[in-house]
Amino acid sequence: MEKINKRNSSYGYVIAASCFGIQAIGVGTYVCYGVFFNQLISEFGWSRAAISGASSAAFFLSGLFGILVGRLNDRIGPRNVMAVTGFLFGLGHMLMSRLGAIWQLYVFYGIIVGMGFSSVDVIALSTTARWFVRQRGIMTGIVKIGTGAGQFIIPLAASMLIARYGWRTSYIIIGAAVLLVLISIAKLLKVDPDRIPPLADYTKEPSRDKPDLAGGGFSLSETIRTGQFWMICSVNLSIVFCFLTIIVHIVPHAQDIGVSATRAAGVLATIGGVSMVGRFITGIAVDRIGSKRAMIVCCILLIAGLLWLQTANQMWMLYLFAVIYGTAHGGFFTAISPVVAEFFGIRAHGVLFGIIAFCGTIGGALGPILAGYVFDITAHYSPAFWLCTVMASLGLALLLLLKPIEDKGLRNQQLTR
Repeated sequence: MEKINKRNSSYGYVIAASCFGIQAIGVGTYVCYGVFFNQLISEFGWSRAAISGASSAAFFLSGLFGILVGRLNDRIGPRNVMAVTGFLFGLGHMLMSRLGAIWQLYVFYGIIVGMGFSSVDVIALSTTARWFVRQRGIMTGIVKIGTGAGQFIIPLAASMLIARYGWRTSYIIIGAAVLLVLISIAKLLKVDPDRIPPLADYTKEPSRDKPDLAGGGFSLSETIRTGQFWMICSVNLSIVFCFLTIIVHIVPHAQDIGVSATRAAGVLATIGGVSMVGRFITGIAVDRIGSKRAMIVCCILLIAGLLWLQTANQMWMLYLFAVIYGTAHGGFFTAISPVVAEFFGIRAHGVLFGIIAFCGTIGGALGPILAGYVFDITAHYSPAFWLCTVMASLGLALLLLLKPIEDKGLRNQQLTR
């Protein structure tokens, strides 16, 4: 048994590396949409609201399917689910090379890419939460560094591909690479250690102040009856509203104030690069001060960054914004999965995280399209950025009001099953 535990302990790091890759490829490729934004405007003359709408549709659908993905992950494990969604994610990007009408944009990107993207967070973060207990925060942080790495590398690579080959060929190259890599990574994923001899990390005696025991926690039906669950859902909706608005519109905004296309893509890449530091630091902070406090700090940084963006009209100011925003962005997305385990355990972590992620995708779907619409009628982004500031403030207020579940008897009973 000791040899088995050691083998599984080693394989836990294979799981972490695989989830890192899923985050890097999935999120890095998804945020490339902003790099292709002005290419689509030049080619077809579509409005920013129309182009933003496809990204919003993809993000919303990814959240909706994420609930199903989470449920399947809880029941059958991540391997086959990741393979199917990885195929769809790559296929959708390849089909974008054939784009010729607005309805195709919504089918290829809004539907197919959206379905493929549904597993990127749910599979990676829920699988990580199941394989690690004592180091859940830091391992989630390391996995989420993959998101920053992808955001740093892939938009720059896409920008160079577009300059060399054009946007259509670039979509073929990116889509084919994504399809092959994600399916290959899926083969490395295994069921969580609740169903096999456990990790050394998994079997350590838990501390009394961290009740999210391996295999324990509230069921889905019990969790959705708590106010805390819906407060976390609302926080995620508010914050992701801001995050996706920035991710989709920061490149065109930078170009609108006179920044070149390549340097504008560099702002997006900087967000990704800095977010890696934010993810790592937040991962450590989650294990030491708890997920809720870490999220509060991230919300404060987000609000500060959005206020600064209102005055950022030079390149150095945009880069400073990218540093502040990237830290907040990376930190928040690192803390959201552990906070689910911290409050409700991991018994139904996949589906619970899927529902919370879906609420985030509602905000993420509304934010970019509203920002595009605001720009179309006002010719600038300032009102949209003020709206993001209000939403971030709402998320911070909800976090400050979030309290532990009071029914300690029920909690203890459920968490020790």
